[in-house]
Amino acid sequence: MTKSTSKSIDHAVPVLRAFVIHPVRPTRGQSVLEARDPNVRLEEAVGLAVALDLEVVETTIAPLRLVTPATLFGKGKIEEFAAICEVEKIDVAVFDDQLTPVQQRNLERALNVKVVDRTGLILEIFARRARTREGKLQVELARLDYERSRLVRTWTHLERQRGGTGNTGGPGETQIELDRRLIAGVIIKLKRELEEVRRTRTLHRSARKKVPYPTVALVGYTNAGKSTLFNRLTNATVVAQDMLFATLDPTLRTVKLPDGRPAILSDTVGFISDLPHELVEAFRATLEEVQEADVVLHVRDVANPDTDAQARDVQKVLTELKVLGDDGDETDGKTLIEVWNKIDLVDGEAREILEGQARRLGASPVSAVTGEGCPELLKRVGGLIDDTPPVAVRLAAKDGEALAWIYRNGRVESREDEEEGGVRLIARLDAQALGRFERQFPDVWIMATGD
Repeated sequence: MTKSTSKSIDHAVPVLRAFVIHPVRPTRGQSVLEARDPNVRLEEAVGLAVALDLEVVETTIAPLRLVTPATLFGKGKIEEFAAICEVEKIDVAVFDDQLTPVQQRNLERALNVKVVDRTGLILEIFARRARTREGKLQVELARLDYERSRLVRTWTHLERQRGGTGNTGGPGETQIELDRRLIAGVIIKLKRELEEVRRTRTLHRSARKKVPYPTVALVGYTNAGKSTLFNRLTNATVVAQDMLFATLDPTLRTVKLPDGRPAILSDTVGFISDLPHELVEAFRATLEEVQEADVVLHVRDVANPDTDAQARDVQKVLTELKVLGDDGDETDGKTLIEVWNKIDLVDGEAREILEGQARRLGASPVSAVTGEGCPELLKRVGGLIDDTPPVAVRLAAKDGEALAWIYRNGRVESREDEEEGGVRLIARLDAQALGRFERQFPDVWIMATGD
């Protein structure tokens, strides 16, 4: 008898070997301060590749003196890249730049590997990380918009499809034209679905305004520590990893301010330099949480050597969203606070200099990991959104329900208990809460303090 043997089948997805290339374009019209450090940009591109589970085996910074329309780089550089791809058995070449469809197609032919540009890389990460229906719709819409211009890479091998009926008729439409028409139909359908999701989100936001709690939004460059700070302030367990774009979908939680008042804190998607236009447009609904916020906290990773350049990238997007004015100042009555995160990673004299700069510029230095500076930050936020005037309230012993209502919906600053069981309060109630209180308890004595 022969003994049968069985082999286990490995269903794991093979890890793709990646070659990350950061082209350095000429910095004409750009000051030394505005120019990004190529090494930091390369490190960021590697982070994007790792976030997509690619194994980065080779990297390079490639100066680009003259742009070649067909392949971005000249013939000599392309041959150099092709040799590296062959020797290192590269599966994917990642170009940290925005490639045209023609450049992407020609580079794949020349290097004989799959080519992904910065926009495609970010879109793929977003597609994997989106969890909510809104996030998935936004990513799919952005991806289709991106792919629509790249159909030429997919369908170059197909000829025109026969048009007309029977053996007559013109040349008909190409497969590219047919696919573009199909994609256009899908895009229209997705936009309708996304509009419905946005309408629902607007209704939820309107309902929150009726509560009404002040809203605080966290914004910042990707991996600046927003989710860690969000967890620290709200005692939540949102995913917080040392990884680019760990958070995509907006998350809302209640945070208690030092005086006991509740506020709503929202954690939003991180920004990044050269954020693809398709994603800025697609995620406009998500970033509406920022537009509607009373206070915006711009979280910065001050331990990162590129922190100033990252801050400019965030400010650029905030200006596009009308959260900031064209001069970088707040607009529409919003208050923006710069939160200088990760100060625990800065030591000695550099730490002292940083804290001095924060005092001069009005920034709040914190460490989301250790909690340092977070109580002071919450106190500052509470002071900024406390614009309701105090009122004096006198409650009889029988007004226990009204007393409990004030504690639930307002903020009691002082309390004096009378011998006969009555209570005198100095409290703050916003306009809507004050109106509801007066309608629900018309017999309770209440007046403005004039403070």
